[in-house]
Amino acid sequence: MMRLASLFSGGKDSVLATYLMEQQGHTVDLLVSVRPQDPHSWVFHTPNLKLLPLTAEAMDKELVAVDSSGTEEDDLRALGDALSLLDVDGVITGAIASDYQWDRINHVCEGLDLNVYSPLWRKDQGMLMDELLDAGIRAIMVSVAADGLDPSWLGRPIDRQALDELRRISVRRGMNLAGEGGEYETLVLDSPLHRKALRIMLKEIEVGRDTGTLRVTRAVLEDKK
Repeated sequence: MMRLASLFSGGKDSVLATYLMEQQGHTVDLLVSVRPQDPHSWVFHTPNLKLLPLTAEAMDKELVAVDSSGTEEDDLRALGDALSLLDVDGVITGAIASDYQWDRINHVCEGLDLNVYSPLWRKDQGMLMDELLDAGIRAIMVSVAADGLDPSWLGRPIDRQALDELRRISVRRGMNLAGEGGEYETLVLDSPLHRKALRIMLKEIEVGRDTGTLRVTRAVLEDKK
């Protein structure tokens, strides 16, 4: 079995990918995050990255976080800098269908002689979302940017009812069901990997012309029920 690091954002895909690799018996005690200053980074998830230390504490894992300007070049430079310091056998990604993200992350890891493991890659997205819920991963929406997703979705848990609605929107509007095209972003509050759960105490909601964002301004850890 291997010792792996997880490219981690605090969203559903990185949590599910980490969970699946641990279920296979691998050790994942390092979370690696690039924190772009530009919220429109094409390579990495950006909402609520300030919560990453709290999430790492909740999961009893070490966080390695590096800052980036948010340009593609600087995002990948930061990723390489972070990974070059680690003594691991490979890197986990939560990539699902983005060839853009897949190609760039694999290129960085190849240069460092690190294997890349992407357990969600090219999975049927309906099955993947079912797997997310079956695993007991509790995520909420923290950004929306797609026709059919209005600000009422912000803060909403992704549960069976929500997934049924997302399936209907996906069929009607052609939306990517798992949000892989940036249609929505998530924050995981609890999962089988969490020793404690996140509880949101204060939040701000910002609504733009075609987008909405939920920013968590204060959160705490609480014992799991």
